[in-house]
Amino acid sequence: MKTGIPRRSFSALTICIALAASPRLEGEEPRFPNVLLVYTDDQGYGDASCLNPGSKFKTPNQDRLAREGMTFTDGHCPDTVCTPSRYGLLTGRYSWRTSLKRGVFGAEKACLIVDGRVTLASFLRGHGYHTAMVGKWHLG
Repeated sequence: MKTGIPRRSFSALTICIALAASPRLEGEEPRFPNVLLVYTDDQGYGDASCLNPGSKFKTPNQDRLAREGMTFTDGHCPDTVCTPSRYGLLTGRYSWRTSLKRGVFGAEKACLIVDGRVTLASFLRGHGYHTAMVGKWHLG
């Protein structure tokens, strides 16, 4: 009685492992997956039709992004208003660890994110990504 992996299967497996472990070709640029983070205020779980087919709103562009990419459905927000929740998303920290103890920062305030603080964007840039931010800021 023979046991183990057949020779042909073993050869194919060895080749696959060697190809998967091989370094990039010289001069070849590394490929990173695209990351698009959509962060909205006052949008409930059931508002986007990709998450709720019975939604009153049709969101075909969000539906397509969800269908062709990844959708996370178990997110938790560190606060109920925009400034602290954005701060938490960008830094991974609670806003009460800063000068903001409650409420929202306006444009007249100093930036809540101190120089040198690692943010989601700076982390991604440090790993070869190009980053951009579009929309309201509300971090001072």
